Amino acid sequence: MRNELFTIGPLTVYGYGFMIAVGVIAAWIITNRRAEKQKLDHEHVFSLVIWCLLGGMFCAKILFWITEWKSIVQDPHYILDTISDGFVVYGGIIGGILAGCLYCYIKKTDFWKYFDLVMPSVALAQGFGRIGCLLAGCCYGRETNSIFSITFQNSDFAPNHVALIPTQIYSSVLDFLHFGILLYIARHKKKDGQVAACYLIFYSIGRFVLEFFRGDLIRGSVGMLSTSQFISLFILVAGILILVIRSKKKIATDL
Repeated sequence: MRNELFTIGPLTVYGYGFMIAVGVIAAWIITNRRAEKQKLDHEHVFSLVIWCLLGGMFCAKILFWITEWKSIVQDPHYILDTISDGFVVYGGIIGGILAGCLYCYIKKTDFWKYFDLVMPSVALAQGFGRIGCLLAGCCYGRETNSIFSITFQNSDFAPNHVALIPTQIYSSVLDFLHFGILLYIARHKKKDGQVAACYLIFYSIGRFVLEFFRGDLIRGSVGMLSTSQFISLFILVAGILILVIRSKKKIATDL
């Protein structure tokens, strides 16, 4: 895989950053179009994307540093050295949701309607983001003898010249599938909050399973579980609780 896509003068465009940008733009376009159909405020959509993006990036970085606390204790400069590298997806999800909740509270708008609106697009953005992981070689899988493998030649993250489980590809495919399923649920939902709850449930289950095939265990662990698997358990419970509680609320306006 090739992380350096092309260079224009002093500017080098990297695959990971490029795919993140593509994912954010695609998420904004889809969210905006769905907002039009639901007659939701466009200004709120744009502002939510910015708030959620900033909140997500901030918390994704904070959670990364938390998982790397041992490295930071040994060398505090590690924080400065990893300002632009190293993010934890769950931190991004949690931070984005909290930022969106704060925005809706400040603007006094319906959080649950916008929560449902945004989450399918989050799955879409993650699908593109995992393609970026593939280009960079991060989030790689365990060594394997299977014919369904990928071998990196010049990655700065994954082991080179070794056949690995293509977890980035599996994750990307599942994210795009997740996006499609959530759109279907959104068209048939009965209560606000159900789509968001399903996102949390489906993503946490998928992530928990995929973690068994990941090879980058530097991210830390909690007992027998990886850090992400441990967090997945709480996200799953949160999703189930939201689904149950919101299902008892008044019927939402259909899409």
